[in-house]
Amino acid sequence: MGCAPSIHSSESRTGFHGGKAARDAPGLPPGPETTASPAVFGAGLAEPDPRGGVGKTGAVADVQFGPMKFHADQLQVLLVFTKEDKQCKGFWKACEKAGFKCTVTKEAPAVLACFLAKHHDIVIIDHRNPRQLDADALCRSIRSSKFSENAIIIGVVRRGDREESSVMPLIAAGFTRRYVENPNLMACYNELLQLEFGEVRSQLKLRACNSVFTALEKSQEAIEIISEDHIIQYVNPAFETTMGYEAGELIGKQLAEVPINEKKADLLDTINSCIRMGKEWQGVYYAKNGDSIQQNVKITPVIGQGGKIRHYVSIISVCSGNNKAEKITECGQSDSHKVSIQRRHSSIARIHSMTIEAPITKVINIINAAQENSPMPVTEALDHVLEILRTTELYSPQFSAKDDDPHTSDLVEGLMSDGLRRLSGNDYIFTAKHSQPIPSSTIIPTLLHDIPPQIAQVMENEDYWDFDIFELEAATQNRPLIYLGLKIFARFGVCEFLNCSEITLRSWLQIIEANYHSSNPYHNSTHSADVLHATAYFLCRERIKQILDPVDEAAALIAATIHDLDHPGRTNSFLCNSDSKLAILYNDTAVLESHHAALAFQLTTGNEKYNIFKNMERNDYRTLRQTIIDMVLATEMTKHFEHVNKFVNSVNKPLAELEENKETDKDQEAINTILRTPENRTLIKRMLIKCADVSNPCRPLEQCIEWAARISEEYFSQTDEEKQRDLPVVMPVFDRNTCSIPKSQISFIDYFITGMFDAWDAFVDLPELLQHLDNNFKYWKGLDELKLRTLRLPPEPK
Repeated sequence: MGCAPSIHSSESRTGFHGGKAARDAPGLPPGPETTASPAVFGAGLAEPDPRGGVGKTGAVADVQFGPMKFHADQLQVLLVFTKEDKQCKGFWKACEKAGFKCTVTKEAPAVLACFLAKHHDIVIIDHRNPRQLDADALCRSIRSSKFSENAIIIGVVRRGDREESSVMPLIAAGFTRRYVENPNLMACYNELLQLEFGEVRSQLKLRACNSVFTALEKSQEAIEIISEDHIIQYVNPAFETTMGYEAGELIGKQLAEVPINEKKADLLDTINSCIRMGKEWQGVYYAKNGDSIQQNVKITPVIGQGGKIRHYVSIISVCSGNNKAEKITECGQSDSHKVSIQRRHSSIARIHSMTIEAPITKVINIINAAQENSPMPVTEALDHVLEILRTTELYSPQFSAKDDDPHTSDLVEGLMSDGLRRLSGNDYIFTAKHSQPIPSSTIIPTLLHDIPPQIAQVMENEDYWDFDIFELEAATQNRPLIYLGLKIFARFGVCEFLNCSEITLRSWLQIIEANYHSSNPYHNSTHSADVLHATAYFLCRERIKQILDPVDEAAALIAATIHDLDHPGRTNSFLCNSDSKLAILYNDTAVLESHHAALAFQLTTGNEKYNIFKNMERNDYRTLRQTIIDMVLATEMTKHFEHVNKFVNSVNKPLAELEENKETDKDQEAINTILRTPENRTLIKRMLIKCADVSNPCRPLEQCIEWAARISEEYFSQTDEEKQRDLPVVMPVFDRNTCSIPKSQISFIDYFITGMFDAWDAFVDLPELLQHLDNNFKYWKGLDELKLRTLRLPPEPK
C-alpha cells in the first residue's frame, strides 16, 4: 500500500514526493526533479554537526545489544500537520540535517495507511489544533496496529501562558512524549537526536528481543527466568514439557511456592552464596512426577542496573530418550569429539554442580561469601578458618536416600553402613582364616621376558583405557594379576624404587593372587588386576605425573594390588550382622579394608621370599606403608562422600578459581602450592584409588555389562545366605528372583559414580571415561524403559 498524493517524502537532501498542491506550497522544498540548496533552508544548516556534516545521510552506526550486534536502518519520520507552518518546516529541515527519511501528510485518513506502508520509527503529530485534527484519535488508531509497538509518537502542543498541564491525557491516548512548539531548527534537530539516541535506540533493542524470544521458544533446553525477588517471570515450552507444568501454573509465583523447588530447599543457602558472587550454580530439579534430573540445572545470575542481580536464568539441558531397543547402545560419530551434554560440563561448572552437601561445605560457602566485602584483617582471619576446616574430618554429608527408590536405598544401606544389628549365635565363618598356600600346579613366569607370547600379545595395549581385562583373565587361566602386575610394575620402575629383584616381585604377586578367592564372582584377582590397570592409567595422566613422586606411584600400585585381598564376597554389613571374627577384631569399623591391608603386610613381611620391602630404609618404608594403608582404607564406602566432598572443596574449587583468573607467575605459584601440599596430595591419592576401584561403569559397554553381572551375582549370593541363616537382609532388592539389574546400575551411577567422576575429570581430564559412562547409562536406562530386568535385550525371534 502506497501513500496518498498529499503525502510528501524526503530522503536526506532529496525533495518531496507528492502532488502539485504540495509542491507549490510556499516555503516547502522543491520537487524530486530539483535538488535543494542550503540557501533554501537557511544559514543554520551550514553549521557542523556530529553526524558528519550538513544534510549528510552518512553511515548509521551499529547497535550493540549485550553480545548481539545489529545494523540499524536509516530512521524514518512521519510528520502529521494540517498545514505547512514554521513548526512543520522546522522538523522537516531538522530531518534533512539529521539524515532521516521524512514523510509529511496533511490528511488524517491517509496517516494510518502511510504508517502501515512504511512503519516509521518516529511519528510527530500536531496536537495544537483539535478542531482541524483529532490528534488523540489519530494516535489511538496508529497504536491499534501491532506494528506500532516500537514506534515513538510525539505530540506537538502549544506553548501556553497558563499553568503547566499534565501529560497524562497524552500518555493515555498513546503518545510517547510531548514537544512544546518551537520551530527553531536547532531545537527540532536536538529533539530528533535525543529521540534517536534515547527512545528509538531502546525500541530497536526491544525489537531485537523478538528474535531472542523466538530462540527461547524454539530451544530444546528448558529455560526459566526468575526476578531478583524470586518471582517466576518466564518459562519456555521445553520447560513446561520437561517439568510437567503449564506456564500459567508457574509464571507470577514465588519460586519457593512451586513444588519443583521444594526438594532442594536445603540447598538454597548454597545456591545464594554461589550466585551472589556472580558465579553459576548447577544442581538438581524435580519434575512434577517427582523424577529427578541429575546435574542438569544451571542457574546464572544476570547483573542489571546498579551492578545488582536483577534476574536469574535457569537452564536444564534436556536429552531425549529413545525406547527403541536397537538404538540403546548407539552413539553418533558426530558426538565422538565431545562428551554428552547431560553428564559433561565445563570444569568450573562441574565443580559447582556437587549437590550432596555436608554441613561443613555449607559453612565454607558462607565464609567465602562473607570474604567478598570484608576488610583485609577479617579476610585473612577467615582464610585461616578455612585452612583449619579443610584439614579436619568434617566432611561427612547429611544423607537420606530417595524414599521412592529402593535400589538406591538398599545400595546406600549396604555399602555405606558397617552393620545394622547383632544376632547372637550366628557366626559367619571367614573363608580365609589363614593365608592361602600357592598351588603346586600353578605355573608362573620366571621373569617378565619369559611371559608366554600369547599372554604378552594380550597385554600389548595395557596402557590404553579400553584394555580388555577379561581377555587376559581367559588367557592366564584366571591368574591375570601376576602377569599384568609384572608388566605394570616394570613400566613404573617399582623394583628399582623398592630395591628388590624381579624374582621377589614375582613371588610377591604370586602369594597375593593366591589369597584372592577365585570362587568370588566379582571380588577376585581379576578385579584387583582391573583396579591396578585403572590406577596405572590415572598415574600416567599429565597432571598426576606433575604432582606425585615415585613413592606415591609405588604406593598407589601396591595399594591397588592388595586393596581387596582375601575378600569373602560379602559386605561389611554382613560381617557385622553375623558377628564374624573379623568384625569383632576390627570393632565393626572398616572391617574388610582393615583386613586387606593388615593381611597384605603380614604376607609380605612374614617371608623373605615375598618381602618386596626388605631392602628399603626404615623411614622410607614407614612412609610407603602409611600411604598404602591410607589408600586401601579410602576404598571403604562409608566415607565415600566425605572423601569426594573434601577433594572438591580443598582441591578442585580453589584450583579452578586460580586457573580461571591466572595471569601472573604468582598465580602459577599459588596453583603449585595447592597441588603440592601434603594434605591435598593425600586427597588426590584417595580419589585416584577410589575412582579406580569403581570404574566399571566407565569401561567399554561389554566390560561394563560383565562387571554388572558379576557384582549382581555376588549380592544375590549374599541375600540367599542372609535368608538361609535368618540374618538381616542388607540389600533386599538384590533378590535373584525379582531384582532389576538395570535399575541397580542406574542407581549406582546416579548416586555414587557421576559426581565423583565429574570431580575427577575436572581435575585430571578424562573425556574417554565420561563418554563410556554416558553410553553405559543410556544402555541401562534403555533396558529399564523397556521394563527389562536382565543384562541384555532378549534375542530376537527367528
